[in-house]
Amino acid sequence: MVNLMNFKNTKAYRFLYNVFHLYSDGFRNMTIGKTLWAVILIKLFIIFVILKLFFFPNFLHEQATKGQESEYVSKQVIERSK
Repeated sequence: MVNLMNFKNTKAYRFLYNVFHLYSDGFRNMTIGKTLWAVILIKLFIIFVILKLFFFPNFLHEQATKGQESEYVSKQVIERSK
């Protein structure tokens, strides 16, 4: 079992502490970077949420009943391999 008081005196703790403060200070002092990060996060939201809803329907939910998904998938794999 790791004692937390001993962990604070290790090199790993100091390294993680320095890395955290490096990034926190960097983000705090950004000016245009904050805007760029906001654009990136908005684009990721659009890619993973909006496009998923409209362009990638859940075929298993439409084709198979609950509890029968594995049978539907195995049937489709067998039919496509012929």
